[in-house]
Amino acid sequence: MFSFDAIATLALATLVLLLGQLVKNRIVFLSRYNLPAPVIGGLLAAIVLAIAKQQGWQISFDSSLRTPMMLAFFTTLGFAASLQLLKIGGRFVFIFLAISSLAAILQNVVGASAAVMMGLPALFGVLCGSVTLTGGPATGLAFAPQFEQAGVVGAEAIAVAAAMCGIIMGGIMGGPIGTLLIRRLQQQGLPLTATDDHSRHLPLDNIQTDNETRLLKSIGIILVAMWLGSFVSAGFKALELTLPAYIGAMLVAALIRNIDDKVQYLALSHTTLENLGGVALSYFLVLSLMGLDLSQLVNVAVPIIVLVLLQVVLIGLLSMTLIFKYMGKDYQAAVTATGFYGFMMGTTANAMANMDAFVQRYSPAPRAYLVVPIVGAFFIDFVNTLLVQLCLVVLR
Repeated sequence: MFSFDAIATLALATLVLLLGQLVKNRIVFLSRYNLPAPVIGGLLAAIVLAIAKQQGWQISFDSSLRTPMMLAFFTTLGFAASLQLLKIGGRFVFIFLAISSLAAILQNVVGASAAVMMGLPALFGVLCGSVTLTGGPATGLAFAPQFEQAGVVGAEAIAVAAAMCGIIMGGIMGGPIGTLLIRRLQQQGLPLTATDDHSRHLPLDNIQTDNETRLLKSIGIILVAMWLGSFVSAGFKALELTLPAYIGAMLVAALIRNIDDKVQYLALSHTTLENLGGVALSYFLVLSLMGLDLSQLVNVAVPIIVLVLLQVVLIGLLSMTLIFKYMGKDYQAAVTATGFYGFMMGTTANAMANMDAFVQRYSPAPRAYLVVPIVGAFFIDFVNTLLVQLCLVVLR
């Protein structure tokens, strides 16, 4: 019997993270399609532990730090919710958010309908829909307990599998979709350059010379938002509103961010907050995956693949029609479409990688680089959270 306390578990998780990064760097396929290093390492650890369990070894971890890491990550997403950036992006941000929200709804409609046709619970299709594709692996793991309680057996394993499939397809299909749109523009004789430049209006990050002070301030403000957010979440609970634990912290963080944008008192470094959020996300994913029971995927592997392939077609159609049309039908709209496909099927990292490929080949697309990250990094996550909660109530 091997038992690891909280510190030992965190130390082991660090080694797993480093292993995942090493494997990602060594295997071209994994890095090309932006599979997260924590997911790679965590799944490898889960496989090793599954083999050890079959050999009769009993290994237990103290995962008490998993929830604080999750809360910290989603709190940093709240700090990305800048109304100032929304204003700079203008109508394109609101249009993009509206289409992304519609896409998330359709993901769940298609997923739930297909799941029922395959003799599975409707919530199984939702879990393989916007929860893990629009939301990514972190959102899938955060919601997994609620789906487990609603009758979806093995929700954590299903969430990870669906998210992994989505990330792979988001990387593979984003490029071809952008290429088809670029060729359409070339046939029409339209320029493959940006006709406007939103980047000159972007607020600069607040950079301080004292790195230690900046880091301390960033960690402190995250903790304050988490603490105050616990009271907000308790208020929702008192009103009998069942929402994820991180919603309160996200709302408080968004409020702090927008106040600071106005008064500049805290002079927050949003780059530092983003980096800290990435660290928290990495630990949350690894701590979740290390205890994953992969045997629960045996009977649902085929349905997961079918559901993800349906989403591939759905998001592809939306990218080439609604996104391209309403984002301007120009070069930047094509770049935005490939970014949309990336984060609606995978993560914001997929979106940025998809767009980078076209920007490096043709020309900058500042509008796309403003619209896609701000919607993908917070606003769609908040909308998706409310949507998933509605599905849990209606389809339970």
